[in-house]
Parts: sequence; structure tokens; C-alpha cells
Amino acid sequence: MIKEISNEELETLVSLIHRQYGYDFSDYARSSLKRRFQRFMGYAYIGGVTELSDRLLQDAAFFERMAQFITVNVTEMFRDPLFYKTLRELVLPRLATYPIIKIWHAGCATGEEVFSMIILLQEAGLLERCRIYATDLNAVSLHKAEKALIPLKCMKDYTQNYLQSGGMEDFSNYYMADDEHAVIDQALRRNIVFFQHNLVTDQVFNEFQLICCRNVFIYFNKQLQDRVLRLFYDSLAPLGYLTLGLKESMMFSEESARFDAVSAVHKIFRRKS
Repeated sequence: MIKEISNEELETLVSLIHRQYGYDFSDYARSSLKRRFQRFMGYAYIGGVTELSDRLLQDAAFFERMAQFITVNVTEMFRDPLFYKTLRELVLPRLATYPIIKIWHAGCATGEEVFSMIILLQEAGLLERCRIYATDLNAVSLHKAEKALIPLKCMKDYTQNYLQSGGMEDFSNYYMADDEHAVIDQALRRNIVFFQHNLVTDQVFNEFQLICCRNVFIYFNKQLQDRVLRLFYDSLAPLGYLTLGLKESMMFSEESARFDAVSAVHKIFRRKS
């Protein structure tokens, strides 16, 4: 039976990890972080926080396993189809006015939302002009994203999402399939660069016309949300776009005054000039 992690034990773990490995989880939402540690302990057959702390101090490879486990985010292609439909209608026509379009997918997980974006851009005739930077803290997720392998059993649902997003083509044209996996067309992926980036500690690395950071904020506390919104503001070109997840909000952040809502329902914002 795994003992439940107390608030004090959670703070001890966060401090130990920061001191030993440099990963800073201090501004992650506590309830979510506690659940993730608890699930990992069950997965790794760890009986309590003392045992977990000992393993973390003695075994760097064990820490890497845990870090990959607790930083992974669930994703899917064309998740929230009406969000993508709104992107097609309101954002892509504006992006079309730029000679070069730079897009940052922050917290890209295993790449499903990146692949959704390149299909939208291809159908809008914009993909050739795009440079897409897809980043995540989780190295294992990035490795999976680079392979562009998606379980074939998911493609039926993803096809429905695609059609509901306004897609008019045969979705199967965008991938090759074997018995178990679909592989997103290599030609569509040629302008994507995947690499590690930590939203907690890393800085601006380019200027973008669009930043997508969907369903990542929900794991951050207000202080870290403010910090990341400042990073995004500084990373956006004037009048550049920022998208968040449907359950996420910037309304309680003082940084919200620096953005206008393009679609409050679908969490699409625009940096003020």
C-alpha cells in the first residue's frame, strides 16, 4: 500500500529535485504535481516518500524515468475541433500576410497538435513559408514526436476531429499506415524542428507570429503562469497570436492587459502592438 504524499513531503521532494538535478517544479500546481508523484510511485512500486527520496539521491537514471513520467501531457490530433476551425477562419488569413511565418508549439508533447497545425497550413497554402519550432521539457516525448508515429487505432477519431475542424480532404492522404501505426507524411514535416526547452527557466529564442501552448498552463501556479506569459509576450511579434487550452485562462494575470482576445471561447489571443 502506497502512503499518500503529505504537503510537507511534496515540498521536500521538490526541493531535493531542484538541488540535485536542477529541475524546478516549485511553481507547478500542487494538486496536479502531487497526483503525478503518487502515480509514479505506484508505477515504480515505491512504498513511500523516504524510499523515493533515497532512489532519487542514488540513481540519476531513475530520476530521468520519473521526470519523463511526471512531465508527459496527453494530446491528440485536432483536439477541440472548433478551435482549429477558428484558427482556419480568423488566424491563418492574417498569417498569410507575412513572407515568413514562424510558429512555436510550446509543450508539444508527442507532436499531435504540431501535426494538426501543419495540415491546416498545407490546406491554406502556407506551409512552404512556415518555420515551426516544437519544444517540450520531456526528451522521450520529443523523440516520439520526431518519429511521427501515431497508433493506428486513434486515426478514426482523429479523422472525425479533422472533418469537424473544417477539413475537406481525405485525411488518409496525410499519412502512411502499417498494421499498428500511422506515420505523418515526411514532406509535411520538413519545416519542423523539435528540441528541448524549459518554460520555467529558459528564455526567448526567436520572434514568432503564432505561439501555441495548449493544456500546459493548467499545471502551473499563478506565479509561473505570469512568468510564462511574459516570455510569450516577449517572444511574439507585434500583433502576433497566442493560443491556450480551452480550460485555461489568463484573466487572473496582470499580463492579460498586454493581449487582446480574438476568440475568448477558443482561447485565441493577440499581442498588443
